[in-house]
Amino acid sequence: MKRIMALASCLLLTACAPSFGEPEEIVQETEDESKEQAIIPKYNISDSYYKMILPFKEGEARGLVTERLNTRLDIDEFETGLMRIAQSTFSTENYLYQEGQYLKEDTIRSWLSRKLTGERLEKAQKDAKDEDETFSNLGLNPPESTAKTEDERNEESPIYLAHMLEHNYLIRKDESTVELGGVVIGLALNSVHYYRQEAGYPREREIDRKELQAQGERIAQEALTRIRSTKGLEKVPIVFALYEQEAKSSIVPGNFIASTVVKENSNSVGGWESIDEEYFFFPSPEGTEAYRDDATMFNRFKTDVDEFFPNYTGVIGKAYYKDGEFQELKIEIPMQFYGKAEVIAFTQFATGKVMEYFPDYISLEVNITSTSGQEALILRKPGQETPTVHIYK
Repeated sequence: MKRIMALASCLLLTACAPSFGEPEEIVQETEDESKEQAIIPKYNISDSYYKMILPFKEGEARGLVTERLNTRLDIDEFETGLMRIAQSTFSTENYLYQEGQYLKEDTIRSWLSRKLTGERLEKAQKDAKDEDETFSNLGLNPPESTAKTEDERNEESPIYLAHMLEHNYLIRKDESTVELGGVVIGLALNSVHYYRQEAGYPREREIDRKELQAQGERIAQEALTRIRSTKGLEKVPIVFALYEQEAKSSIVPGNFIASTVVKENSNSVGGWESIDEEYFFFPSPEGTEAYRDDATMFNRFKTDVDEFFPNYTGVIGKAYYKDGEFQELKIEIPMQFYGKAEVIAFTQFATGKVMEYFPDYISLEVNITSTSGQEALILRKPGQETPTVHIYK
């Protein structure tokens, strides 16, 4: 593991681990009304994250998300973004996080399938009967189109729901006991319909945002009815959030587009609140068109790096916007490594340009890397006057 050397003007790290204090032992009440011993860590790394119950309990549908979403970018944003949305209803101060413990993997798989009708339904029922099983037609995706030709059926039969993710939020019942206080359900929706023509040629078409959201709202209402029949989830508040995942070829993640809060004891999904979130890469035509001033600011930073240090392979930035406001920028600078002195000089130069060009109201992260791994890291939180800089050696 690389040791860390901090620049003199920044935070100095010591070799000793910080003292997090003694953990708190509590009792967790579970869905089957049993009680389990658990621990709440004393230390929380940030107010932006929830404390998590220990020992860590894996979700019942653990790993399914990697099968169902298109890219690692979408996987990360879907999971962490869902926690971000949860904070509007379940505060990090009063609630603890736990992976979903109620919706089983088999249940979610069956809900992600397509609703069957006609001959397909009859065949599925017959196959189940031959195996002495009962077929449950639980798919939340709409039935296949009844168009005349196979090409038309393929084109008109998108799979809208790609994945469903459950998060549990626990709250104190008394000083030594916690119980389920709420659930957040993320519905990941496909923005692109991939299909094949009868001749085997791959095709794709974008799914209109209004069409996608309408399907997501329908799916949420049907899922709520089923969730309320799940033991332990009959009464708790439930937040639904709709996530529009990007195309398979995208270099940025998708984003959440709407959410709603179902109050405790309610069996009906009410009004939906729009979520305005976007990701853009700089430099890119899309980023320049959407936020020209920010793109120009980034390009100036990039030009200065180009002119001062030729030994690198490019500068790219991923920008996050919420409600049209610049919130976060992550910059990647891969460089050719010729010695530690050059890394230090390069990092000092980049830090100066960060302070010169980028506003202090955004969260900023600059990663300087080589083929050997991470070489330096520049961090600045909103409102922080001087960045925190680390040189790895």
